[in-house]
Order: sequence, then structure tokens, then C-alpha cells
Amino acid sequence: MNEKLVSRFNARKNEDGTDYWTVYDVSTGLPAVVNGTTLDALGMEEADDLVDLLNAQYTRHGGTTH
Repeated sequence: MNEKLVSRFNARKNEDGTDYWTVYDVSTGLPAVVNGTTLDALGMEEADDLVDLLNAQYTRHGGTTH
């Protein structure tokens, strides 16, 4: 199966002129929130790692975020 088909989360560089990144929910376009924490103001590698973890969890749970 193509990994792109099950990717719910992605990362994008913040547009505020900083080097920070935000993990966002592809289906809503909104920043991802985990345990009440918005996943923003992250380094590129940290954001990439979180995207991988969230997408793996999403896939493991059959396409749900719970």
C-alpha cells in the first residue's frame, strides 16, 4: 500500500519568518494537538519525527486518531 494514501499528518514551515515548523492534520489543515499541546514551534527534524509517529499511530488504529 502506498504510504501517501494513509498519511493524515504532515509538517510545514511556519510563514512567520522563523525556522520553526508545525505538524498539521491534512484533513482539516489545522495544527495537530496531542494531549492538549499544539505541535508548533518545532525544529524540522522534530516535526518530521512527530509526523512519522502520528501517521504510524493513525494507520495502526485503522484510520482513527483515538
